[in-house]
Amino acid sequence: MTKIYEAAVLTQASLPNAAWDLTSFLANAKSQIQLWGGSLLMLLGAVGLVWGGVLFLKKLMANPQSAGQQQGWGTIALLILAGGALGTGGWALISTVGSGGQQTITDLGGGTVIVQTVDQFSDFLSGPSK
Repeated sequence: MTKIYEAAVLTQASLPNAAWDLTSFLANAKSQIQLWGGSLLMLLGAVGLVWGGVLFLKKLMANPQSAGQQQGWGTIALLILAGGALGTGGWALISTVGSGGQQTITDLGGGTVIVQTVDQFSDFLSGPSK
C-alpha cells in the first residue's frame, strides 16, 4: 500500500482593505453612481432609438391629411441620433462632452485678463493730451 504525504502550507490570503473613512465612501459612491447613471443613460438611449424608429415608420406610413399631428423630420432624426449615441456611449459619452465643456470654461476663466491701473484709466477719461 502506497502512502501519500501532503505538506499543508498555510498562507494568509490577501484581502482588500476595508477602509471606513469618508474618502473611500465618496470614491465608492462616485463609481457606483457612474455605473448606475451610465446604465440608465444607455437604457434611455435604447428607448429613444426605438421610439425614433417607431415615429419614423409612422411618419412614412401616415396619411398626408394627418401631417399636422405628427412629429417633424428634424425631431425624429435628432431622437434617433441622440438615442443611438446614448445607447452606445452612456456615461463615457456624457463624460467626454462634459470634459470638453470644462476645458472651455477653464480656457475662458484662465485666459486673457486686461489690467489697467487707476492712472491709466484716469488718463483715458481725461481725453487726449494737448
